[in-house]
Amino acid sequence: MAADQLIVSSTVDSERGALELASSAVEAGLGACAQVVGPITSVYRWQGEVQTDQEWRVEIKTTAGRAPELVEHLKAKHGYDLPEIIATPIEGGSAEYLRWLADETR
Repeated sequence: MAADQLIVSSTVDSERGALELASSAVEAGLGACAQVVGPITSVYRWQGEVQTDQEWRVEIKTTAGRAPELVEHLKAKHGYDLPEIIATPIEGGSAEYLRWLADETR
């Protein structure tokens, strides 16, 4: 059974970039709210090399129905060649908050 609400997350290379991504998603009505977490240290393989970089994570709360449009929005606004965009289901929580989340993304 699919979750009705999701947290869609991505990482970017600057706090300013993370704030811009978060703001643009919320302003477009694709997310009810977003948090910026960081800095974090990411270790990953890119083009055959192990990289270590400082990044900021953006976590956007949305509904399953808005997720495809949010993913396309993030791809269009993101500065990376291959941005991390991951959706995690919200399996529970405050019913009032989850109603607000749905109302804000209609």
